[in-house]
Amino acid sequence: MPNKSLIVVLFTIMINMMGVGLVWPTLPLLVEELSGGTISQTAAIYGATAVIFSLMQFIFAPIMGALSDRFGRRPVMLVALTALGFDNIFLALAPTIGWMFFGRALGGVFGATMSIASAYIADSTDAKDRAAGFGMIGAAFGVGFIIGPILGGFLGSYDLRLPFYCAAALSFANALFGYFYLEETLAPEKRSSASLLGANPFSTLKLLTSTRVLLLLGIALMLVNAMQRGLESLWVLFTQFQYGWNSQEAGISLAIVGASYVFVQGYLVRIVIPRFGEINTIIGGFLLSATMYILLAFNTYGLFGYLGVIPYVIGWGCAAPALQAIASKQVSEDRQGLLQGALTSVGGLAAIAGPAIATTSFSYFTSPLAPIFFPGAFFLLGAFVLIISAWLGVFAGRAENHSKSNTSM
Repeated sequence: MPNKSLIVVLFTIMINMMGVGLVWPTLPLLVEELSGGTISQTAAIYGATAVIFSLMQFIFAPIMGALSDRFGRRPVMLVALTALGFDNIFLALAPTIGWMFFGRALGGVFGATMSIASAYIADSTDAKDRAAGFGMIGAAFGVGFIIGPILGGFLGSYDLRLPFYCAAALSFANALFGYFYLEETLAPEKRSSASLLGANPFSTLKLLTSTRVLLLLGIALMLVNAMQRGLESLWVLFTQFQYGWNSQEAGISLAIVGASYVFVQGYLVRIVIPRFGEINTIIGGFLLSATMYILLAFNTYGLFGYLGVIPYVIGWGCAAPALQAIASKQVSEDRQGLLQGALTSVGGLAAIAGPAIATTSFSYFTSPLAPIFFPGAFFLLGAFVLIISAWLGVFAGRAENHSKSNTSM
């Protein structure tokens, strides 16, 4: 991939994550301001906006991917970036909760650009370098994860709506930069002629059932993403309860997560995956993350809350691009956008299920109704799920080897 295109694609991902991070500190407060309700009512409404956002990403990620297969990556990306800018202005001006819901829904639609960015990487890398390319996406994600919440908290201390205006300005600047410098990576003769009617999450998810390898990897991806999203939704509440942290301490730990992602997916995957192989990286990475989940479930020392997230990120951060790289090798060039859209839809399902599982388990096991008092119940469940995902990786490796053997005959 030309350097300038790579920069724009990675910058796009960073901006998307910054946009999410920018509104994290202020969106609940803005919802509270607009609703005028109690803290519990605010939490319920805020949770509903998160669900509608994730639901729209689930529905539209494959559509975005399929559109990029048909019309090229560049025009679809530029339209999405421009629309995100207008959506953030829309949210900044929101006078009612209904307006807020509509804005978050639009954000889910046009924020589903990860499938396009992933297709860019798949278009422009050799099979042996693809995992490293997907790792760079994770590094850009991590940079946004560091900058967004810090900047959003600072701007929000002056005006709750200011972070939205800032996110809009960044999206417009990104679209303008892309207009001049982003190059197309999908040649016209390689574009798909398939009907866009099939570009819905349920049809595209069928793509993941087309081979045994894709099916196993798709299930593993959904499971681990659900546990990741659950961790994100529960972390601030859990650390406040378990370690007595305030929001500043939780924010520092999230910044450590972001910095770890930058190091792991921007650098470490280039060493780990070539040395151990993609399948072994998936298995070992998920098992390492599972080990840290077990320790988090029972740990009561705040220092481990800071340090324990690092090996977790190393495990998950190396395994995810390896998984995505193997999946990308299972389909032809003209279906990369559709595949990445399907994988993003899997992530969308996980983003709906994960927070619900995490908050429900935490609420139950800290209530008088629970048979035992166990705030870390979700993490023990997460460890079990990650072990299952590693087990699925074993079978995916066997299926891939069997497929290669049959092809070579």
